[in-house]
Amino acid sequence: MIVIQNVGPSSPVRIRRRWVKRTLWGVLFGLMVLIYGSHAPLISLTKVDGQVPFNPSSCVVMIELSKLLISLATLVSTGGTSALHAVPPLVRVAPYAVPAMLYALNNNLVVLMQAYMDPSSYQVLSNLKIASTALLYSLCLGKRLRPSQWLAVGLLVGAGVCHSYSSLDLGDPERADAEEGPRLHITAWGLFLVLVYCCVSGLAAVYTERVLKSQKLPLSLQNLYLYVFGVAINGLSSFSFAAGEKSFLEGYSGVVWVIIAGQAANGLLMSVVLKHGSGITRLFVISCSMLVNALLSWAILGLQLTPLFLLPISMIGLAAFMYYR
Repeated sequence: MIVIQNVGPSSPVRIRRRWVKRTLWGVLFGLMVLIYGSHAPLISLTKVDGQVPFNPSSCVVMIELSKLLISLATLVSTGGTSALHAVPPLVRVAPYAVPAMLYALNNNLVVLMQAYMDPSSYQVLSNLKIASTALLYSLCLGKRLRPSQWLAVGLLVGAGVCHSYSSLDLGDPERADAEEGPRLHITAWGLFLVLVYCCVSGLAAVYTERVLKSQKLPLSLQNLYLYVFGVAINGLSSFSFAAGEKSFLEGYSGVVWVIIAGQAANGLLMSVVLKHGSGITRLFVISCSMLVNALLSWAILGLQLTPLFLLPISMIGLAAFMYYR
């Protein structure tokens, strides 16, 4: 029997399409890492006398509203407005309210946790959300990870802890005692809140991926449903706790609008990843963004990098190799 290999014209086409797809995913990943990593340095640039001059909750509402308007514009431009001619069934749109509630809960948890721990402890312990997301991804979506992939996830957690620890300003303990400065501390209630925060963060990502993939709808329509609830829930939260705080758009500058545009774009790009890719990609985005964050802080804010900075870079590279090989 003579076997003739496939040398037809379709083979180069498939190879070209594969490379185009990989290139597009690479560009998508790079944009997300850049936007995610630039968030904290940009917020630092907006500070006046060490204080953020705008209302953070109003910024979240504007980000959700931007994503909603972009999703609507995309739906109109692609000719999908026929889906809006009738009221959608409740069973179709109700699942999209859950991620909005989970993300709103997480936003409030971040604020609440600061009363039970110092910011540095929060920065280190919040890296546990990488492990919780991977665990929920495996349990809820039935995606079994190989032992090498679990080790890769562990390396990502370790890289996050190393990066956070390298940025801690531990100072001189004797001088701290003399000056009665702030110390690293966390209460039992604070530790419990961190665990809840990490679980909610992972659950929100996993649940969103499950909803996006389970319904055979255009992504722009799914984003529309998702961000309608996002605007409504975050809007209610913002106006409920706005008494005595800054007005809605007070303190907005050009940098704040750049933050809003970037975070809106990042949310939409993440929905593409969850719809057509894997939630584990989100973990690599979070890990790589820590390095971008540090480099931008060094370039823009004058942050001093330590030799320990090279360790998380090596760990993330090794984790990527182990997970995707």
